[in-house]
Amino acid sequence: MAASEFSRFTQLNEPKHFDAIATPDGFFSICGFGSLLSERSARGTFPGLRNFRIAALRDFRRIYAHVAAFFYDRGIAKEDTKEISSMSTEPCPGGYLIITVFEVPKSEAVALMERESEFRYIVVIPEELDGKPFTHPAVLCARYSDEEFFHERCKGNKDIYFKHYGRVNIYQIWRNDILPCRVYLRHCVLAAKNLSEAAYDNFLDHTFLGDRKTTIREYLGSAGSGIMEEEPPDCVKGRYDG
Repeated sequence: MAASEFSRFTQLNEPKHFDAIATPDGFFSICGFGSLLSERSARGTFPGLRNFRIAALRDFRRIYAHVAAFFYDRGIAKEDTKEISSMSTEPCPGGYLIITVFEVPKSEAVALMERESEFRYIVVIPEELDGKPFTHPAVLCARYSDEEFFHERCKGNKDIYFKHYGRVNIYQIWRNDILPCRVYLRHCVLAAKNLSEAAYDNFLDHTFLGDRKTTIREYLGSAGSGIMEEEPPDCVKGRYDG
């Protein structure tokens, strides 16, 4: 996905840029599309969140196409089977996602960019499920690229890159030939199922592998069968339980 695909969106490249979408009392909205479909997970990451609710987002799809260093840190990445991917979003004309939206203090922008540094932060307008646009924009974590990550987030500094990814021997972040981390995928599916039946079906049918053809419903019915029956290891119990 070329950076030009995102040219029509406002991008937030520094913590101070989040001020542009903040409310008068100092909060900004975040879109949850994977693990943050779970309010428990969202509150675990953002204890000060408020107004957690279901929403919709048009013209995007979910995609498992980037390597997450966190999975290596916790020992849940399976390098031998390429089950090492976390999830992002990318533009997809005609796409329709059921997501969550919640608000956090704008002081959280610094921690968000440090914790999720491999993403592109774009401004979107979610909708109510009846199609009514929100009155306030939200930030969405979207697909980035290796080149942009190195030059923009790491400032072209190999030591900074090593701190984020090189330390776990990752030298390509955004890939189309990898599969979802099993534990993480199970968590996301359960989070969607616990949110609502519509969110569950939407997740299965509007989330894709890196090939952008195989849906998660298809994947779980074939190569990914058995994932939903596996219990998360102790290192992520309570975090990745749906």
